[in-house]
Amino acid sequence: MLSTMEKTVVFIDGASLYATARRLDFDIDYKKLLELFREKSNLIRAHYYTVLIEDQDYSPIRPLVDWLDYNGYTLVTKPAKDFTDNQGHRRIRSSIDVDLAVDMLEIAERVDHVVLFSGDGDYRRLLEAVQQRGARVTVISTTAGNTASVADELRRQADRFIDLRELRGEIARERAIHNEGHDVDYDYDDTNQDFEDDDDYDDYVVGDRATESRN
Repeated sequence: MLSTMEKTVVFIDGASLYATARRLDFDIDYKKLLELFREKSNLIRAHYYTVLIEDQDYSPIRPLVDWLDYNGYTLVTKPAKDFTDNQGHRRIRSSIDVDLAVDMLEIAERVDHVVLFSGDGDYRRLLEAVQQRGARVTVISTTAGNTASVADELRRQADRFIDLRELRGEIARERAIHNEGHDVDYDYDDTNQDFEDDDDYDDYVVGDRATESRN
């Protein structure tokens, strides 16, 4: 999958990766993920894209975003727009697709390998354009479950597809265990808040280690 001879850049659709890992019942350790690419490729940059609800006094995803920003990732954030649907439920709508596409196209001719963590079929044409500029493309998502997280057209376009399940042993985050024997996440976890689409996260509960020193 990776080669230290290739200049590599990673693009992470944050909401898509979160949803995919949740479907596979594990959490991403972003420190391990970055170390994997630094060890096995000539990593130029790792981009992480997400939306933020800016009008809240406290954004539940902010601890994760801050940690990534201080620990080797290039953060691209975008304000989310919220509205109330006909049933009175709060919905969140936003997208980082265009931002990711522009950044990927701008760097494609200067690298050998582009890695995309997303299963969104809307990126198919983007991958084709990147390949025409000379870079090979790997897509990382999953085909697990009754409804695959990755679009078939995206898999077909990629030079290589990697199922996220294959990386679990290298990038899964360990969980703390309470005395009662229940698994709990020590950084963040979802509380199943209702959102409009996969461009937005479920709410996060921040644990004791979310404000660890940033090394």
